[in-house]
Amino acid sequence: MDPYLALRFREFNIFLVARFAMVFAWSMQFIVIEWQVYSMTKDPLSLGVIGLMEVIPAVSMALFAGHIVDQKEKRNLLLKCLFGFSTISFGLFALSEPFLALKMDNTTILYGIYFLVFLGGIVRAFLGPTIFSLIALIVPKRAYPNAATWSSTTWQMASVLGPTLAGFSISWVGVHWSMCVIFAFSLAALICILKISRKPIMNPKIGEPIGDSLKEGLRFVFNSKAVFGALTLDMIAVLFGGAIALLPIFAQDILQVGAEGFGVLRAAPAVGAAITMIGSTRFPVHRAAGRKLLWAVFGFGLSIIVFGLSTSFWLSVFALFMSGALDGISMVIRQTILQLKTPDEMRGRVASVNSMFVGSSNELGAFESGVTAKLMGTVAAVVFGGTMTLLTVGFTAFISPSFRKLDLRDEVEAHESARS
Repeated sequence: MDPYLALRFREFNIFLVARFAMVFAWSMQFIVIEWQVYSMTKDPLSLGVIGLMEVIPAVSMALFAGHIVDQKEKRNLLLKCLFGFSTISFGLFALSEPFLALKMDNTTILYGIYFLVFLGGIVRAFLGPTIFSLIALIVPKRAYPNAATWSSTTWQMASVLGPTLAGFSISWVGVHWSMCVIFAFSLAALICILKISRKPIMNPKIGEPIGDSLKEGLRFVFNSKAVFGALTLDMIAVLFGGAIALLPIFAQDILQVGAEGFGVLRAAPAVGAAITMIGSTRFPVHRAAGRKLLWAVFGFGLSIIVFGLSTSFWLSVFALFMSGALDGISMVIRQTILQLKTPDEMRGRVASVNSMFVGSSNELGAFESGVTAKLMGTVAAVVFGGTMTLLTVGFTAFISPSFRKLDLRDEVEAHESARS
């Protein structure tokens, strides 16, 4: 398959630029907010509240957002999401004005930040399903696997570079002007989406009662072995393989490598994921997709176990690099399965369920890691998580032979032949 197939469509290139700017700004903003809030409070609990303020609306509104996305025109809906994000970014820029700190007390400013983060969680609930649905309207179906790979790669690169620039930006220009940079990137994403044309609404059931709509979406996810299997595997891997949450303990107490070593450990999974995502544009993963996904998640679990048992810094770095590389493969395969298997009229609802599986499992995974580390010890907690991932893969392969044999080649090649 042509590794640049999706890039041959002008609107998809514009979409990728917008996606990079949006994810870059969002991930940078989160780091800058954390820095500002902790500088104001010196209370670790305040950092937990930031995540809570975003996750609660994002997860609780996910299904409703999916219903709305399937009922509305996607390009304009994305514009509204980006306008909302830009407004929030400008609000944070205003709240970080040094002059304001002299006029308002810290508690008022802190509550203002939490309120804007909460609004950002509402935007996030709509953003994921809208993006997922819009991709399918920008490129033809034959390009879905390649488009999913490029979209995931762009997301990964932006989510790595955003936090990196945030640290330098805070040091160079301070929190206030770092927020201005974030606002500029959000506006850039908004302008890019304006250059994409409006798309048709594929859902024939406009005005369908929300209860019926949500039931139909959930029924499709749970009845589709390919979709449900892919979502479940990813959720379990993130939930039980969440060693990232315990990295500060490994860096300080086990490997004793300090802040610089912590930075290397934190970056290793992201570097591995970015490399494999780029590689997957040349080596498509749609052949034997089910088997590849199972092996990728299995390898991820092994990598987490090796990391947990390692007392060597560079072996730990390598294990985390491999966990990211294998997670990158599973992410591309999951997105490909979702793009090919989801009907056009149901993309918003399926993407919302996906965001609930993945979004909630990140936070729950960090919580699970903390609890098990408290009960078992740090090393035992990581090994337990990796072992649970391996058992889940084995159980899935055993009870679902159809998922194990899943191959997307026929679907992709059918659309390739339809083009000629």
